[in-house]
Amino acid sequence: MPGLENYNGHYCESQYEYAFIGFLENEGWQYLCGNNVSRITKRDVLIEEDFKTFICQTNPDLTDNEVTQIYDSVRLVGAESDFATLHKVYGWMVDGIQFTPENGVTKMVPLIDFDISENNVFKVVNQLVVEYTNHGQKSTRRPDVLLYVNGMPLCVIELKNPADVNATVYNAWEQINIRYWRDIPHLLRYCPLACISDGVKTRLGTVRTPYEHFYAWRRVNDGDKISTLPFAETETMIKGVYSPKRFLEIFRDYIYFQDTIYNSDEVEIVCRYPQFFASRLLKQSIIDSVVSKSGKGGTYFGATGCGKTYTMAFLARQLALRCTDIPEIGSPTIILIVDRDELQKQGAKLFTKSTEFLNLGEVSIVKDRAQLRQELGLRQSGGFYICTIQKFCDRKEDKIGLINDRQNIICFSDEAHRTQIEHSKKIQFSKDADENMKAMVSKPYAKVLKEAFPQATFVGFTGTPIAETYQTFGDEIDRYTMDQSVADGLTVSIKYHPRIAKVLLDKEKVKEIEEYYKKCADDGATKEDVEASKKAMSSMEMIIGEPSRLERLAVDIHDHYISSCATNPDRIQKAMIVCSNRKIAYSLLKKFKEKYPEWFVEKKALDGIAVTEKELNKLKPMPFMAMVASVGSNDEPEMYDYLGGVKNDKRSE
Repeated sequence: MPGLENYNGHYCESQYEYAFIGFLENEGWQYLCGNNVSRITKRDVLIEEDFKTFICQTNPDLTDNEVTQIYDSVRLVGAESDFATLHKVYGWMVDGIQFTPENGVTKMVPLIDFDISENNVFKVVNQLVVEYTNHGQKSTRRPDVLLYVNGMPLCVIELKNPADVNATVYNAWEQINIRYWRDIPHLLRYCPLACISDGVKTRLGTVRTPYEHFYAWRRVNDGDKISTLPFAETETMIKGVYSPKRFLEIFRDYIYFQDTIYNSDEVEIVCRYPQFFASRLLKQSIIDSVVSKSGKGGTYFGATGCGKTYTMAFLARQLALRCTDIPEIGSPTIILIVDRDELQKQGAKLFTKSTEFLNLGEVSIVKDRAQLRQELGLRQSGGFYICTIQKFCDRKEDKIGLINDRQNIICFSDEAHRTQIEHSKKIQFSKDADENMKAMVSKPYAKVLKEAFPQATFVGFTGTPIAETYQTFGDEIDRYTMDQSVADGLTVSIKYHPRIAKVLLDKEKVKEIEEYYKKCADDGATKEDVEASKKAMSSMEMIIGEPSRLERLAVDIHDHYISSCATNPDRIQKAMIVCSNRKIAYSLLKKFKEKYPEWFVEKKALDGIAVTEKELNKLKPMPFMAMVASVGSNDEPEMYDYLGGVKNDKRSE
């Protein structure tokens, strides 16, 4: 539709805006010019006629007065903050609003029909003038495009002229995130979603999403080939997100708010396209598995940065709310199994704040399997449990055996390639197994888990699937590759640049080594012993940790880092150095400290970086360079103290 100058009798300077509207019309949205929206004042942002028409058609038992009461409740909604109001209204939109009619029987009145999209009124409105008061003086804002469903603005869209090199999607984001929240929050309290576009880049987010987390939508349907061409973003976004039926699906189950008590954090997230398609496909695979009793819910291959934890959250909500018509599932119990404490903490950080979103009831961290056995025995449905795989160690004195044989238990296995496989290696017991649960299984995890939950369905999430992964969890259901992650800006591309720091030993050191081996031979070491030891020495600290080599290495790393940052100032200037052991790492750190002491001065911010006083109060003084490692009880005092001693875990964190 580019080149359009006269649209429905209304001249518009921005051709792209009307081209965008034209695409939306093709998907089923009705166009309405903002000037033609009937309202009492320009502060009003609801379309009263559409709202009341929907309520009357879906609730014919309500009187006109009762419909007006419901409309006024939505129009005059408020809470302790603008964000809390947004969260509250979103809950009404998804679950319905509680209302007590004149007959006295309280009921939930739906504001949107998510099951039959044709029952809703979809309108795209442009250039709606929204009035606000600025220091006692009336002023206005005019969002480019608003998407209305049943008279409520659910999405705000800001567009920038593709022909203007100075108008970017970042400018569009600033308008929503800064100006609109500052000036017209009474509009945004109804708009969970936001879209920004300049014709080349078209990105989806929420009205509280940071700019860097607005992403393109690169698939319309399952199995579509991913296109990373910039000009394809607009069409794919409109077809993949804004066709009415798809829009309602995303709106209902793929917008995440933390529990109400955490509203002060102002967290609101909308899914990215890999999360959306993966959770939909996995849901169907799980349904098929539960019904057929195969126990294999499928494998999801997701590269680093794809957001597997949120994929699990979206999937869990789908299983909790959209499978109630399947008797074998009903309201399932979900167990998230991870293979290390860090992942358990990461999962807990999200899921323990998501009880309202998940709709499964209690979310708890499993301390031991006795607790899990007891709690699962007390419930027939619901519940979300997070535990490490070590909880399923098959101890001699405490065999796993059966924990629960319900069919509606779904096990999500994170990092499924590593431990939850049929042929995982046996690991010896630790003496303190009863105290800290660090003992490992004496037979493969997958077999132990199958004994514990014989009727459960297992789903694997991994970034590096292997053959055994598919044997345990079933076929690959969906994938998000590293190439796609890089193209979407989620992952930095990996480039290999070989840099060799030669090992040069002085003559005295060589002589010392030769004399050592001669003494070994004199003491009775065989020729084979000596040769094996010499071979091992090539990777020992006498070679790799040779002081002059570490010094050259420090200089080379320093110079390479400085030059790389200088030539690419937009790069995130982080670097990580990995060493063969902790002792060598500490020796290398000391070389850096000798040559570049300025890197070890603790500061709250780098010199030349503008930081507000409020930000400074939140920041802790840190050196530019530091070593992160576990601590050993036999470490030399200097390194032991540097690594924090008994407070090592807290220091590392």
